[in-house]
Amino acid sequence: MGSAQDVATDASPWSRPPAEVLAALRTDDGGLSAADATARLAEVGPNRLPPPEKDPLWKRVLVHFDDVLIYILLVSAVLKAILGDWVDFTVILLVAVVNAAIGFIQEGRAESALNGIRQMLSVHAEARRDGAWAKIDADDVVPGDVVRVRSGDRVPADVRLLQATNLRVEESALTGESVAASKRVDPVDPDAGVGDRTSMLFSGTLVAAGQGVGVVTATGERTEIGRIQTMISEVTSLETPLTKQLDRFGKLLAVLILGMAVVMVVVGRVVHDFSVPELVSASIGFAVAAVPEGLPALVTITLALGVQQMARRRAITRKLPAVETLGSVTTICSDKTGTLTKNEMTARTVRTAGRSFDVAGAGYAPVGELTLAGEGSRHADLVDDRDLTAVVAAMMLCNDARVVPGEPGGQGEDWRLVGEPTEGALRSLGMKAGFETTGWSRRDLVPFESENKYMATLDRAPDGAEVVHLKGAPDRVLDRCTTQTAPDGTAQPIDRAFWEAQIDEIGGRGLRVLAAARRGAPAGELADSLTGLELCGLVGIVDPPRPEAIDAIAQCRDAGIAVTMITGDHAGTAVAIGREMGIVHDEVGPDGTGPAVLTGAELEAMSTEQLRGVVQDVHVYARTSPEHKIRIVSALQAHGEVVAMTGDGVNDAPALTQADVGVAMGIKGTEATKDAAEVVLADDNFATIERAVEEGRRIYDNIRKSVLFLLPTNGAQSLVILVAVLFGLVLPLAPVQVLWINMITAVTLSLGLAYEKAEPDVMSRPPRDPKASILDAAFVRRILIVSLLIGGATLLVFYAERAQGAPLAEAQTTAVTMLALGQLAYLFNCRFLDRSSLTLDVLRGNRVIWISAVALLALQCVFVYTPFMHDWFDAAPIGLEEWGKTLGLAVVVFLLVEVVKAVGRARQRRARA
Repeated sequence: MGSAQDVATDASPWSRPPAEVLAALRTDDGGLSAADATARLAEVGPNRLPPPEKDPLWKRVLVHFDDVLIYILLVSAVLKAILGDWVDFTVILLVAVVNAAIGFIQEGRAESALNGIRQMLSVHAEARRDGAWAKIDADDVVPGDVVRVRSGDRVPADVRLLQATNLRVEESALTGESVAASKRVDPVDPDAGVGDRTSMLFSGTLVAAGQGVGVVTATGERTEIGRIQTMISEVTSLETPLTKQLDRFGKLLAVLILGMAVVMVVVGRVVHDFSVPELVSASIGFAVAAVPEGLPALVTITLALGVQQMARRRAITRKLPAVETLGSVTTICSDKTGTLTKNEMTARTVRTAGRSFDVAGAGYAPVGELTLAGEGSRHADLVDDRDLTAVVAAMMLCNDARVVPGEPGGQGEDWRLVGEPTEGALRSLGMKAGFETTGWSRRDLVPFESENKYMATLDRAPDGAEVVHLKGAPDRVLDRCTTQTAPDGTAQPIDRAFWEAQIDEIGGRGLRVLAAARRGAPAGELADSLTGLELCGLVGIVDPPRPEAIDAIAQCRDAGIAVTMITGDHAGTAVAIGREMGIVHDEVGPDGTGPAVLTGAELEAMSTEQLRGVVQDVHVYARTSPEHKIRIVSALQAHGEVVAMTGDGVNDAPALTQADVGVAMGIKGTEATKDAAEVVLADDNFATIERAVEEGRRIYDNIRKSVLFLLPTNGAQSLVILVAVLFGLVLPLAPVQVLWINMITAVTLSLGLAYEKAEPDVMSRPPRDPKASILDAAFVRRILIVSLLIGGATLLVFYAERAQGAPLAEAQTTAVTMLALGQLAYLFNCRFLDRSSLTLDVLRGNRVIWISAVALLALQCVFVYTPFMHDWFDAAPIGLEEWGKTLGLAVVVFLLVEVVKAVGRARQRRARA
């Protein structure tokens, strides 16, 4: 019940004898009755982590209206309603609603895609109810339940062990340790960290070997996983660079619009004596003309297209701006185990008394050859290399793991492990060497215990001879040996100094070292006969890097992005992996020695200012905790870095939330990690992150192209209305006509720019400054010039038509057509930000551009020639002469803009010179 859970949790059950914990939980080793379990479940609730709290539907909808430019549109719509212009009111309001709907629907689709790859932490559990073992739903486990776990099971809740037999648990998702932790019943110190609580099993971890029985001390959010999820909720999420830039841009534009509107109203009233309804209509027309209402929708659509592209590349984006944020990252902080590495232990080297053997391949797949080190391509052979045979035999026979194909006839990475990871690496080593266990049988066993740090078996060979095999920690094995295996397979006196040097050398490379020994049949009990052994050799094991991750790190470096590894492993292992992956080389660390590495203890002793002083120079952190990862990410952000954090374990989740963009692994990642992340990789492939960075940069370029394209439309329209009011002339454009041209260019032409391919130099340029404006000075000049060109052409055709006696509706329709064709011509200028568009390339590479152009012309024809559009938008039919004039001026606009671009390129060349 609830109070029992409080007692057990507060009293540190890992430090108390089992009997005291059982008493505190008001149970015994016979478990609970079904009635007691039901009552406790009603009090403490289901054994599952509470889902992240979601905003109500109305709030998720309204957030898409939270934009200062949309506010201006909504105010304009209200004013139109007051004036009784219901058609204008409906059109303006519809624009705002469509924009909100696009963003809401796309975010919902991304969330649904994520739900498709989520996995439960634990589905079932074995609990003792009413004195008998029963399989129950893991959600129904309660504090006080006695549960049983075996190899391959996932622990359903936090459990205090009552019994343990050769029990080892894979806790990398919680602690970051790649080696399975040994568990025993004995109490530990009350202040022991999570990784040292050997008498506890934690919810969501995986049993690698052995079996155990324990009492549940905490369920749901009271578990260690639940504690970390609570930590996540206390981290403040940060805005993305694009969000900040567009927000600044929108506010600046809103102030400019309102200021110009006030000037226009004063001039219209004082100088030209306009009536109040005329001034209100002109002001609304100016505001609607100046507001790029299509911009929020365009950015949303562009990001949504990026989300779909990333989904095809095996990445699920939960929040639209996250794709763009990846394109601006300057540092990627990555967990090691399972992210940069395969989380599959692999034997890399075998050392015997006379020589060394290199082992190829990675992971548990028995694919790869053994070669004699230093002798070129000479392959190892169990017939000729008798010393190698002795090592392989001991490691294969003194082993409880199995490596099996994931599917019948599986090859390569389809192979999976049943058992403990280290033993899986040794089993795979023997299979690569070609050692056959057929005919061998086990007669006796001394199981691995953390106190002894070795395992021994008595095995009968096919010829009937009995052999003792022992494997374990090299220092413990060495103490029991008096001889060593010579290259010809015979025994010779042991050279302890040689072996100690080899152990240090292999360990210094970041490999975990295991030793193998053997002897003839014992005279008595196996456990009493483990002395006078013959040392066969050493095996160096490592959690290997993902090959694709090594390539991705190199590509990130070319793109100016630093990669930092944060792991729970020991410093030596972390540095060795970091060097192999290209994260660190021989640079000097903060202490004056190299390479640069900080441990969690060293980081703990640093103040925030001290950490900020070294954080940009350190790229490997070892023995870290979740709190350390948050500090590292925050310190990088204090330098203005845009930080991405990748990981798959629960211990990564708080830092993923703190980072500008969190990237979780979809297959091996935990629920807490996926909930904390903005991006989930469906294939757990670190290389996908590099592709995401490229996609983010392409999207940002396309957004810049779209902004560069859209704003001259608004600038031209604003100029047209402003000139008319300031000079007391007839308005060339009605407010609804302004909305029409804004929407058809935003929905058709600018949408085509979202499909533009990446620029050739997209991954060779440095990350952009997130503080820089989305538009630089050169682009602002171009927007102003193009606004003058298109706006001037529009004024020219309108007043020319009026001078020739054309009705107002016909002249306004010609002006609208001029704006449409001028924007169409300018679209081809915008396909390349700086390169010349006077090339055949402008006609190739993006068929959506041509579809958009045809759609624009079709919609404009509907505007010009359909009666219902005449009623809604005050339009009128125009003739071929008007089409010819507007088309000719559009070509002139295109050529003049290319002149502007050429001048800009020449200015850049002079600046670089």
